[in-house]
Amino acid sequence: MKITQGQFSFLPELTDDEIKLQVQYALNNGWAVALEFTNDPHPRNSYWAMWGHPMFDLADPAGVMMELKACREAHGECYVRMLAFDNVKGWESIRMSFIVNRPAQEFGFELIRQEGEGRQIHYTLRSVTTAAIAAQQY
Repeated sequence: MKITQGQFSFLPELTDDEIKLQVQYALNNGWAVALEFTNDPHPRNSYWAMWGHPMFDLADPAGVMMELKACREAHGECYVRMLAFDNVKGWESIRMSFIVNRPAQEFGFELIRQEGEGRQIHYTLRSVTTAAIAAQQY
């Protein structure tokens, strides 16, 4: 199951040339580009680890692509996403976010259904990835 988060999530994977075009678009708009990675892609996991520092002063997408290559080499079995941050007063938020690297095997999520009193049903979404990683580590 392919994790679908961020823009372009329902399209085929972007090539490096297509990623470079998106970086150029972000830089043309004056946005800072950053890379983050995680092995837990749960939609509520908003705390991905940042790769290096946000790249506020770049004018050439080659610098971002160099950092992306280094991040992929160091964390090839993690999800890596690229962000473009708009720091203009009044916005100060993420304008673009998309996944640029995926692990070889995506485990997906497990839906846990719990029935309670009075026919109440509670659902929990659990990342199978974290369970599989914990099993490998211990």
